[in-house]
Amino acid sequence: MELNPYLYFNGNCEVAFKFYEQHLGGKIEAVHTYAGSPMENQLPPEWRDKVMHVRMKVGTTVLMGSDAPEGRYRTPQGFSVSLNLKDAAEADRLFEALSKNGTVSMPIQKTFWATRFAMFTDQFGIPWMINCE
Repeated sequence: MELNPYLYFNGNCEVAFKFYEQHLGGKIEAVHTYAGSPMENQLPPEWRDKVMHVRMKVGTTVLMGSDAPEGRYRTPQGFSVSLNLKDAAEADRLFEALSKNGTVSMPIQKTFWATRFAMFTDQFGIPWMINCE
């Protein structure tokens, strides 16, 4: 069994996953749009090229997502995607890259349990934590 996060976006999934691929060193393995799918005719024409499903491999983990169909998107809450690192410099780099144009709730810093820890919501509305023990 695998347990993988599945993220929903409000029309900017493709941009978000390209950003994550660049900064997390991942590899997008598959992208499917609504065009050509059974849902194509149920959506406005401007949504046909939006992402119905994307899959990206980051190390041994898979991150997936899609653009929620119009009217079904809800702001993410009650979770964070947690990045667990062993290198403090890499934790700092990822914090700077991923939190840019987002909202920082806890700047990256030393805590009693970690060399580096941070909490923020990125520019795409996804909540993150960075932890470097």
